Amino acid sequence: MNEAFLQYVWQHGLLEGPLATVDGLPVVVERAGELNRDAGPDFFAARLLIDGVLWVGNVEVHIKASDWKLHHHSSDKNYNNVILHVVYVADADIVLEDGSRVATLSIADNIPERVWENYNQLMNPAADVDIPCAPRLKEIPPFLFKIGQERLSVERMERKSGDVKRLLRQTKGSWEQTCYWLTAHYFGGKTNAFAFELLAKVTPMNVLAKFKDNPFRVESLFFGQAGMLDKDFADDYPRAMKHEYSYQSAAYNLTPMPGHLWKFFRLRPPSFPTLRISQFATLIVRSNNLFSRLLDTSDVRLLRSLFDVGASDYWHNHYQFDKPAAPCPKIMGNALVDSIIINAWVPLLFQYGVMHDDQNRKDQAFALLEQLPPEDNRIVRLWQRLDIVPNDAFQSQALIERYNEYCNRKRCLDCHLAFRLLKYFPRGSSSLPLNN
Repeated sequence: MNEAFLQYVWQHGLLEGPLATVDGLPVVVERAGELNRDAGPDFFAARLLIDGVLWVGNVEVHIKASDWKLHHHSSDKNYNNVILHVVYVADADIVLEDGSRVATLSIADNIPERVWENYNQLMNPAADVDIPCAPRLKEIPPFLFKIGQERLSVERMERKSGDVKRLLRQTKGSWEQTCYWLTAHYFGGKTNAFAFELLAKVTPMNVLAKFKDNPFRVESLFFGQAGMLDKDFADDYPRAMKHEYSYQSAAYNLTPMPGHLWKFFRLRPPSFPTLRISQFATLIVRSNNLFSRLLDTSDVRLLRSLFDVGASDYWHNHYQFDKPAAPCPKIMGNALVDSIIINAWVPLLFQYGVMHDDQNRKDQAFALLEQLPPEDNRIVRLWQRLDIVPNDAFQSQALIERYNEYCNRKRCLDCHLAFRLLKYFPRGSSSLPLNN
């Protein structure tokens, strides 16, 4: 038994039978109250009939009544408006800070056995089950599953906007520089995301602007700042870049990042940071004012076209310096491009709409997600195996949010599917039928 479960059954009216205080006074719940996730009583503004008298106030929930004293509520004025103490075990009499007695309701005998059993099944799934409700997911009507998709996509967008706000503070409100840093972050994929973000931070935009007409200089600057030109090379191209960077670093007082931060292990060669850095350099050379381009574009095909860039010629037959490989054009893949749009550019646009109170920008952000195909990753494939197949990135983002923030963290009680799964036994059970 735990407090979160008791709060849930109280909040959602899952108690059965007549309710009565430990003193035998009948309790009728007109309104359970509003759940409080901050300090103070668990529920605000409840409406209760206790022995026929209407009470309006707060409700506190504990496993044991004695927890009231353990948590020092008797000396806390914030609890003076508590009108009912809801507990599983009534093992103590409770008084408020002003000395008045609190009515106590023990609900141990009012929790339906099916609700507790269903809760335990969710909280203790089989070892090979990644999604706790997977065995019963087919019992959820499709409309009920989809009803929370939009809310989940918004939740995910708001969380991702936290990265935008963090970078905006660091750039002192520069949207273009924030876009530059955030784009770099997702250029690196999961493995090299923070190394790429650091590369952008140590490579000033104003220095890059001086070399816009010279791709070789831009690429040399990035590789030098990446800490990758501190060796002796056999090939002419990296030797020339090293020479160029030695001039740039002296002229602009540049300090490179530690080269050991870059990871190659367990990456497919097309994802090596060397190729990604060269592609990023090409993007910067060809695209002016990335954030302004984002604001001006509502068609995802036009956004994708901005990333129609490849690595420089040297990388057509290399994946690393001084290590020739079979010739192959090193262009950006669709999955990488879509990942940058979904994870960097869409949250940028959404947060811009939030900070400028511009609903059109927020709608534009979600419209871009609806134009993109669903992501193909481990989490989305988990849902697909359960016949939950997203049609676009808007829906796949919702599935990722549901898994990461609810399923994986066992926050089943915070999921909108919980009420259905807790209240009813599975089909075929001898207990309450599903459609009752």
